[in-house]
Amino acid sequence: MEKRCILIFQALSDETRQKILKMLKKKRMCVSDIKKQFDMTQPSISHHLDILKRAGLVSYEKKGKEVYYCCDCCCIEVECKDFLEKLGMVIKEKKKKKK
Repeated sequence: MEKRCILIFQALSDETRQKILKMLKKKRMCVSDIKKQFDMTQPSISHHLDILKRAGLVSYEKKGKEVYYCCDCCCIEVECKDFLEKLGMVIKEKKKKKK
């Protein structure tokens, strides 16, 4: 569990990967579409996507020669809650306002 959280935090520590996740949160995209938004090579984008995949933050699907990626970040709080609590960083649940 802790190893997974470390992978997640390492993946999120990079600004490029943060931007990629924001894009993938809006819609599924292939590497070539993602590349158009950055001034870097396709292998560099693929490297960033690989880091996000290993952390479990994106999922992918092959269609022909293209690979489509989408954001799969819903697990972060669940996966890292115990880890953060061990560090004394408790995630507090939002309280519903009473009307």
